[in-house]
Amino acid sequence: MKKFLGIFLAITVLMTSIIGFAGCTPTDPYDAIPDEVTSADGKYELAVVTDVGQLKDKGFNQGTWEGVKKYGHDNGISYKYYQPANGDSATDQDRIDAMNLAITNGAKVIVAPGFLQAAAMTTVATANPTVKFIFIDGWALGLDNVVAVTYQEEQSGFFAGYAAVMEGYTKLGYTGGGGGENPACNRFGYGYVQGAEAAAKVKNVNVEIRYSYQYGSTFSASTELQTQISGWYTAGTEVVFACGGSMFSSVVSAADETTNGKVIGVDVDQSASSDRVITSAVKGLRESVELCLSKIYANKWDAELADANLVLGAADKATGLPTATWSLKNFKVSDYEALFQDVVDGEITISNTLPETINQAWFDSLGLTKVTVLYE
Repeated sequence: MKKFLGIFLAITVLMTSIIGFAGCTPTDPYDAIPDEVTSADGKYELAVVTDVGQLKDKGFNQGTWEGVKKYGHDNGISYKYYQPANGDSATDQDRIDAMNLAITNGAKVIVAPGFLQAAAMTTVATANPTVKFIFIDGWALGLDNVVAVTYQEEQSGFFAGYAAVMEGYTKLGYTGGGGGENPACNRFGYGYVQGAEAAAKVKNVNVEIRYSYQYGSTFSASTELQTQISGWYTAGTEVVFACGGSMFSSVVSAADETTNGKVIGVDVDQSASSDRVITSAVKGLRESVELCLSKIYANKWDAELADANLVLGAADKATGLPTATWSLKNFKVSDYEALFQDVVDGEITISNTLPETINQAWFDSLGLTKVTVLYE
């Protein structure tokens, strides 16, 4: 516990600006940092091995990568990204090959986002004990050269659902990546339902949420997903929480076919990608990566990171909504900040207890009084 206390104190100091979540705005300083660098010796010390989807997915891969390249750029350390072969159909062996290539190219630290990395990371980290691994959205693997970073996504989902209902929306949607098996997406979605329920009680309105993982197994954009979400908008859905990497593109395309369809982004501030985005349920991906790297290069691995699992949330200013690009009219920044503080202070508790299988029966068992969930 002493080890984790020191980590969280450092997080509070280093992440004080995250509550604003400046995000990927056109003036974002991260945009000026080059993705490609030339190493004098042909070696690249920092490596990112991406999850499924593309590097520039306006989501999880991108947020992780931007944290690595900023730390590398600011500290004169070479960096490179690796995308496993076979794209959305990448296998554990494809991920192993990508990690091994990074090590061959000189990687001393490998940052890998996404729960699908677990098997490959276990194999490669075991075989390469001098290489450090940062497992974003993962869990402790019982290896001294791996640190896991996870987030209380249910908090960001709660803020998004609460904000949407307080803004005046009563017909909501949620589409998630991972086919219902991704823990982070599950926490986002469950928090979203809880936030909508809490706000609906405050306003004394009834809210309907269409909820689906049907086309999210690969986190990819697809015509099938766009068609589904278009049908939701046609049926009256007003705003859809797009929770799953490149799936965001399909949801935005569906919204663009409507007059007033809106979107909630995820992981990073996605407002710059479309004027349909009303807010984003974000987490401090960049900042938490930079934090871990700063610990590594301060020689604090053994004391603070070895086989640790960092669980970051509102109290660490690592979950929330972006205020720098706030566009909501009825739900003000000051309202959000008060809500945020209530979560930090424990005045509001948000459950992250999820069943093995998320389905309609589970939603029906939750005892929701103001929200009706239509699971598809």
